Amino acid sequence: MDTSWWPALAAVVAVALVVLLPRRVLGARGGAPRPPPHGPGPPPPVRVGELWGLVDGRSCLVLAVRPHRERARIAWITGKYDDRRPGVIPLPPGVVGRQGRGGFLEADRPAEVSLWEFRTRLGTLDPTVWDEAKGLGGGAG
Repeated sequence: MDTSWWPALAAVVAVALVVLLPRRVLGARGGAPRPPPHGPGPPPPVRVGELWGLVDGRSCLVLAVRPHRERARIAWITGKYDDRRPGVIPLPPGVVGRQGRGGFLEADRPAEVSLWEFRTRLGTLDPTVWDEAKGLGGGAG
């Protein structure tokens, strides 16, 4: 039986280990320490039924909070009414924004965002409007 191929096989395995092992070890440890995806400290104290301004400047209503995942289910607030969309709930004037303008809650398109995206608490939603919107969150906070 010819065993001349054993050293070649050992060389190929050694090269593969040298090339692949450091990538996996560095990939698992991350190499240099990575900064967290958010600032230091806990996320803002977001609660169900509150109106918030996000980092990108948009306003929203918090429908549900999932603190274990650091996420919240929200409904966007817009200033434009679209009568073609059935899930738009009108908000009383002055709830969000300046000059007493009315807003509209886009209840037909709930979204999920990170708790770290919340910047400014704008207030709490009126209880009568909250009764219309609270079933959209997919669970209580």
